[in-house]
Amino acid sequence: MDATTAPHHIPPEMPQYGEDYHIFEMMQNMLEQLLIHQPEDPISFMITHLRRNNDNVPKVVILGPPASGKTTIAMWLCKHLNSNLITKESLLEREFSRLSLEAKNYYQVYKKIPNSILVGLVQERLNEDDCLRKGWILDGIPERREQALMIQTLGLAPKHVIVLNAPDTVLIERNVGKRIDPVTGEIYHTTFDWPPEPEIQNRLIQPEGISEIETAKKLLEYHRHIIRILPSYPKILKTISSDQPCVDVFYQALTYVQSGHRCNAPFTPKVLLCGPLGSGKKLQATLLAQKYGLVNISCGQLLKEAMAAKSSFGELIQPFFEKRMTVPDNIITKVLADRMEQQDCIQKGWVLHGFPRDLDQARMLNSMGYNPNRFHLMYKPPPTIEVQARLLQNPKDSEEYIKLQTDLFYRNSGDLEQYYDRAIIVNGDQDPYTVFEYIESGIINPLPRKVT
Repeated sequence: MDATTAPHHIPPEMPQYGEDYHIFEMMQNMLEQLLIHQPEDPISFMITHLRRNNDNVPKVVILGPPASGKTTIAMWLCKHLNSNLITKESLLEREFSRLSLEAKNYYQVYKKIPNSILVGLVQERLNEDDCLRKGWILDGIPERREQALMIQTLGLAPKHVIVLNAPDTVLIERNVGKRIDPVTGEIYHTTFDWPPEPEIQNRLIQPEGISEIETAKKLLEYHRHIIRILPSYPKILKTISSDQPCVDVFYQALTYVQSGHRCNAPFTPKVLLCGPLGSGKKLQATLLAQKYGLVNISCGQLLKEAMAAKSSFGELIQPFFEKRMTVPDNIITKVLADRMEQQDCIQKGWVLHGFPRDLDQARMLNSMGYNPNRFHLMYKPPPTIEVQARLLQNPKDSEEYIKLQTDLFYRNSGDLEQYYDRAIIVNGDQDPYTVFEYIESGIINPLPRKVT
């Protein structure tokens, strides 16, 4: 395609197909693998790569100081994502591995493993079939910047890197009380996480090197190396405070691992905002339209404009407005179709609010070919007195009318959420710009993949 003969009108079906089937990400992944491995037969290599179908498996690195809980979080992620946990200890215990035996002998003498041997063990393990099929989570590896660069040079790049942190005083207190179950490998704590089963309590052991002085030395070493490791992972790094309940840390880590990174693929946003009266749909639609140049389509405003213009649609709508009756769905969809078929909507994308309000309307919108690629369901708790006062500014809006409309929304919202199964739920009871940032992140980033 010759760029000098612009403008090119890309059919709207093309980017939609590309996003639905992840075409652009697939091509980018194949190109990366070709450049990394440089096979003699690129076609055969790409066919094998596609058959393997493992572009979306987890490839995660979890780093953190001693007692930050990284092993616990890594184990929980592995169970949830059905992936493989890789630790330095598991690499040393590998059977039938010459490198593992060499590393174990070296470690017994020097209490450390050379970078080249550790990276070789990582490469050997990550290239095994189960890691290729189900992905991997590296716990505490790399330990140094040199290891990070060596792993990247081999083409073993993670997709997500999580760094846990907490104050050193908290970490020292945690580490002193750490206990390990030698049977399951689970980690417990004498104060924060003591198992209720007497059988487990009796077999717990105290790991070596967890005294206050030894922990302080390990923390100093960790801080010295981590500041040199982090620049190796720009754009894929997330820092999470581990000075909070372990479950909260886990869900933050899981949410990040399941999120996709921003892609350069062509994308025309088609955003649908649903929510009860007073949830802020109109404001959020205005902010999105201003920042991204989207066409702001308010269903109610569109009907009023058609009536004011005395168009053929307006003549059909007017009797219903005069009698304060609901405009039939077939008329609304014709007005919407007339607006959404215009070139600005096709080229720039749109943000729609006020329609659909129930499952039948959603199906009608889809049958017309206007299926949104981003659906945000905004909810709010029952209105306070202040919110009720705000909603009653329009003299026509009686308290009974507002209650009826709110009840109607919540009665239908479950069906809409199920129909748009990749809906992003937004709490509208926050600062408007906080809500906007959350909605915006759902538009510029790929939708999170659901893990079954």
